[in-house]
Parts: sequence; C-alpha cells; structure tokens
Amino acid sequence: MRSIYRLLVLCLALGVTLPSQAELFRSLYQVREPVSGQQAEERAGALQRAFDTLLLRLTGDAEVGKSKAVVALREDPQQLISKYGYEGEHIVVEFDPGTTERSLRGAGVSLWGANRPTVLGWWLSERVEGTQLVGDGQDSAAPLRAAAQHRGLPLRLPLADLSEQLLATPEAFAASDRQVLSDASERYDADVLLAVHASEADSSWQAQWKVWLEDGQHDGKVKADTSEALADAVMLAVSQYLAPRYVVAPGAASDITLEIIGADFARFAELDRLLEPFGGSLLRVESDRLVYRVNASPEQLRAQLSLARLHEVSEDEQPLDARQPLSQDGTADEPADAPATPETGTVLRYGW
Repeated sequence: MRSIYRLLVLCLALGVTLPSQAELFRSLYQVREPVSGQQAEERAGALQRAFDTLLLRLTGDAEVGKSKAVVALREDPQQLISKYGYEGEHIVVEFDPGTTERSLRGAGVSLWGANRPTVLGWWLSERVEGTQLVGDGQDSAAPLRAAAQHRGLPLRLPLADLSEQLLATPEAFAASDRQVLSDASERYDADVLLAVHASEADSSWQAQWKVWLEDGQHDGKVKADTSEALADAVMLAVSQYLAPRYVVAPGAASDITLEIIGADFARFAELDRLLEPFGGSLLRVESDRLVYRVNASPEQLRAQLSLARLHEVSEDEQPLDARQPLSQDGTADEPADAPATPETGTVLRYGW
C-alpha cells in the first residue's frame, strides 16, 4: 500500500490529470472592470466593484455582501489584492486566492471553488437583418466569452456549421424538450446546456434563456440596453442558478467518508482537484479503492462528483477485486490492509 500511495503522490506532483468535462477556471480571481479614469477616487470605486464581482463569482448570492464582516472587507479591498493595472478603459484586478479565501471564510462565507461545470451555449441572435446562431470563432462570440469570464463560467460555443444553423430555430429554443439541442450537443461533451434566444427591438435587447442539467431545467428572461449588457445579465443569472449546487451553506457541512472505486493514478490527481473545495484528505488506499475524508453536505458532494462523471454505487454493487484470491464460497478474501472496523457516520461510495 505504501508504494501505491507514493506513486499516487508522485502522479499528483507531476500534474497528471484525467480529461473531464468540468474545467478549472484559472482566472477566477482576476476581475476586469470599466473605469472612466485613473484618479484615486475612480480607482477606489473600481476596486470595490471588482470585489463585488468576485464575491458574486464565488457565492452566486448577492445577499452575502450585506453582512457586516463582508462590508468591512469591501471597504478596504486592497488588503485582498496582489496587483492591479489598466488596460484601455478597464482596470484589471488580481485578487490573491489564499488571502481572499481565508478572509471570506473567516467572515462566514461559503465559496464555490475554481472547478466548475462547462456550459455549452446555444445563442440565437435575432436582429432586423436576420437571425443567426453564434458560433465559436465568430466576432459575435467575443461578448459572450467576455460575459462568461466576468461571471466565472467556463463557456463553450458550438461550431455553428450549416447543420447546426438549420436546427437552431426560435421554435427549438422555446421548446421544453431538450432533445433537439441535446443530440447536437453530444459532440461537445459539456456539463450544462444553455439555450438563449436574444432579440433586438426598439433599440434594446431581451432574451429568453433555458438551462438543462442532468436532473432538471431552469429558465428566465432578461432585458438590457445593449447586446453586451444582455450577455452579462444572462451569464449572471446562469451563475446564480448553478452556484447553490456547489456552494455549501454554513452549518450544512459534516464529515463524510468517501470511497472511490476503480481509481488509477491519473484519476487520483483529478479527484484531488475535485475534492479541494471540501478539504478532501486521502485516508488510505485499498487496491483500486481510494478512501477520503471530506467536509461537505451529501448533496453538494454529489453535485461536485457528477462533474467527473462519477456515479454512486451501493455497497452490494461494489465489484470484487480480481487480484484478491477467492475463498471456497466464491467471495473475495479480506485484504491484508483492510480496516479492522467499518466506517462510521455518512459513507458515500462512487465509481466510474
């Protein structure tokens, strides 16, 4: 077991990862905010707005900013900032991840980590001159990517080839059945399916949007003066819908024993990243089984594990280890390094 553990640690140190649908949002703590100048007063206001944007990214809850402890952090956001600079008419603020997380958790705020579900955005834009599906690589995709970045969402866009342009109709986007878009989305392998029908009328924009997950759907409407503001409003709404699935409410977390079946070296690194928001620690290795201790609610942990396409298994569904000898009654003998006593408390078992 010790040799296996050392190999797992080496694998993690080398950064070996298993491709998954979820993405590590590496620029989570970088915020861009528009500014009208570089004067001290304008800069101070922009830094506070950057803090507000980051807080929404990390929590999905606008009410969090009203607590006294968070208000105190907002009054002096520079204590959380590692650097900032200007790019054109924007200020680019780099918050220090460690300092920011410690300060917000100390203020009683629960956070959504950098490992986030990928969103496949089907965006149908209807203008006076015609209707078009926004595709990856088009100029019209830039505002959508900027809005997704601003709101902390890993966004993918379809190619918008001829076949996709033909199926992307207002009727398909308005339908409650996701089947048409789901079939076309399989090639992109994302976690979340987003369909948006945006239309321009009377010098303003409005959009109807729908989000589909494996276990449900949600929809809404937004309005804005510009297409850029509309994209930002949609991405904010989607972020606020998704966040509660991954953010653990204060007091809702408890110690959970998590068993992962069918793990290998590459998956160990992926699991370490997935469980980081819950303080996951590896307790032991048993053949191809990894046993972790995490602090989370079962619902939030299940949502996080779904990002790696893990599925929950019951105790009687656990496969026998082919490397263990069978006893005379056909069952596997207990491994030499198995725990002497069963796990106590909440135990969740998952496999690929």
